[in-house]
Amino acid sequence: MASRRVNLPEPPKSRRAPAQTPEQRENQLISLAVDLAEKQLKEGTVSAAVLNYYLKLGSSREKLEQERLSRENELLEAKAESLASAKRVEELYKSAMAAMRSYSGQEPADRYDD
Repeated sequence: MASRRVNLPEPPKSRRAPAQTPEQRENQLISLAVDLAEKQLKEGTVSAAVLNYYLKLGSSREKLEQERLSRENELLEAKAESLASAKRVEELYKSAMAAMRSYSGQEPADRYDD
């Protein structure tokens, strides 16, 4: 006699606290979607689109793309820091010029800027 497959009851799902922000809700839904995809992969019922998505995630091209995006982000952060630094330097030059004018007995430049 052929043995029958016995479906074991799934353990009860732990209830998560309700999301306080839209970002938390989005993260909860992403987590549920990933859990479902994992379950489908294990059971062999995964759709072609989901399977292709996870296959692409594991490719070397995807890893290179992620590294490129990471470096672009670092470059953008460095540019933003450089702009902020340039602004601080400009403010320092202005205050130094004003100090030099006051030391030489001239009126401060901001009185003439109006």
